[in-house]
Parts: sequence; structure tokens; C-alpha cells
Amino acid sequence: MRYAAVVHAKRDLRFECVAEEQLTPGSVRVRFGCGGICGSDLHYFLDGAVGNFAIAEPLVVGHEMAGEVAELGAGVTGLAVGDRVAVNPSRHCGDCVRCREGRTNLCANVYFMGSASKRPHMQGCFAETVVVRAEQCVKVPADFPLARAALSEPVSVCVHAADRAGDLQGRSVLVIGAGPIGLFQTAVAKWRGAAKVVTTDLEPLALERAEAMGATRVHNAGEGPTPDAGTYDVVFECSGSTRAIPAAFEAARRGAVMVQVGMLPGEPFPVPFNIIVSKELDVRGSFRFADVYRQAVGLIVAGTIDVTPAITATVPLADAVRAFELAADRKRSAKVILTA
Repeated sequence: MRYAAVVHAKRDLRFECVAEEQLTPGSVRVRFGCGGICGSDLHYFLDGAVGNFAIAEPLVVGHEMAGEVAELGAGVTGLAVGDRVAVNPSRHCGDCVRCREGRTNLCANVYFMGSASKRPHMQGCFAETVVVRAEQCVKVPADFPLARAALSEPVSVCVHAADRAGDLQGRSVLVIGAGPIGLFQTAVAKWRGAAKVVTTDLEPLALERAEAMGATRVHNAGEGPTPDAGTYDVVFECSGSTRAIPAAFEAARRGAVMVQVGMLPGEPFPVPFNIIVSKELDVRGSFRFADVYRQAVGLIVAGTIDVTPAITATVPLADAVRAFELAADRKRSAKVILTA
């Protein structure tokens, strides 16, 4: 048996014993080192659902993880017991139409850790050990901080969103929302060569973090309209708030690209389509990430993307309930890291 953070229903998170996963050929057992609490984990905890994905059975949450290889399954090569690894939470089939197109994040048979989008649910990584395929493991240097390596998944999300946006070189970019994804999106936009990256939020501390992540300007959305509204080449909506959608469309210039990165609530809401039509906006969804995880690990290990300004607390996995409560308080927290 092993201990894990399990959500049973809305506001019902327990650190409890669950069955040990069986090691199979081609797989490895990874001992938990560090894991980042994501917005979707928080939604499962606070609401019992993420968008349309509602919890119908106990769910081990978590999909941002780094740890140490504890055991190898038959036939595994390229890894050794004791290797420190970042764990890609996504396993795609490689055979469906979307996989053959290279859009592996849209795989019809995907297994994504810590998600209630399928039944039985896909169990997550906030557990003392997890079993994953060897190819999900990306080695990191022995002395590299696992707290930083664990954030390869959200950085992957933002690299994929930048891919969805297209060329950012020399562009004017607006990032709406300075939660963890907005912070990493800010850093990725700068890395991709954006000439100007403005990040907006309602929380002053979140905006300070955005500056630390490379924003050329920050703006408190509660204090007035977006600066230079109507001029942005690319808008990344990272807040997941329906109230931000009209502001995103207003901020975009004619012919701009708007990428929806934040997961919105499951219920319907009005969308100002006339603005999309009259400005001829390209509105694109961005879901998880395709084959960029290894690239994201490399960016973090090289220091090209510095994730440390987003880390606001570290809490033991055994104290998961307190960690989730802390992560839910945006006035104090951005990325809360669970530790072994």
C-alpha cells in the first residue's frame, strides 16, 4: 500500500492508503519527490469538477511531478534506479487520427494523470510512488532541484499555447491572468521573442511575480481598462474567467490571434461574436500540450525559463489538505509545491 492525496467529492480531500500499482514490462516505479498543485487540482478540490469533468469516484489528484526512479520493469533501458526524472503525465496511443496528425494532446485514447475526464478516472501522481511508462520519464541532473523540474508540465502547457499562437517574434502580447499559467506564459512569450508582454491581474502580488517572470509592463485589471487596448497582436487568456473574455477581444487588434489557455467553467456564457467578426479575430483553443514536454524540461534545466518566482510555498505531501487550502488563496499563493 502507499499513501496518496485523494479527492472524494467537493471539499473532501484525504491523505489515505491506496493500492500499490503493479509494475509492468516497459514501465518504471517513481518515488515522489516534488509536485506542483495546478489550477485543475484545485477545481477538483474546491468544486468537485473541472469544467465538464466531474468526480464520480475517488481520484488521486496531481499531474505535475518529479522524483526518483525506484524500480524498473522488464525491458526498460536508458534509465537506472536512482535516476532523478521529471514525469510527463500524458500517455498517448500513437495510433488514432489525431496522434498521426501530430496532435497527441487530442489523442482519442489518452491517459492523463489526475483527470476525471474518463471513467474509470485516470489516477494522478500525488502519491508516495507512481508507475509510469519509461518514455514518460525525462532525466534531470542529479543536483537539479526537483521542485523546479516538477513544473515542466505547466511550462509545457505554455509552450504549446505559444505554438498555437504562431510566430511571436517582435509581436505585442497581452497575457490575461497572472496565476501560475499566466506567469509561465509571460516567460515563454519573452523567450519566443515578443517585443512587448503586458500581463494583467487583480492581485498586486501576482503582478509583482509577473514582473519577475519578464513582463515588460503589468496592469491591475481592477483599476481601469487594459493599457493600449486594441493594439495587441496576440492575446493569451490564462485566467479562465468568463469576465475576462470581452476584455481579451477588446484588447486584440484587428486580425489578431486570441488563444484561450485557461479552462473556463462548464456552464454556457455569452460570447461577443460580433467583435470576433468585425475584427476578424483568430480565436484558438489550447488544451494541455503535444510533444513539447522534453523541450520544457530542457528550458527549465538550462535556466532559459526560470520558474522560481512562481513558487510561493513548499508543503509536505502528507499535509496535502493544508497545501490545497493555501494554494486556493490567491492573495498569498501562486504555485504551491508538495514535497516528499
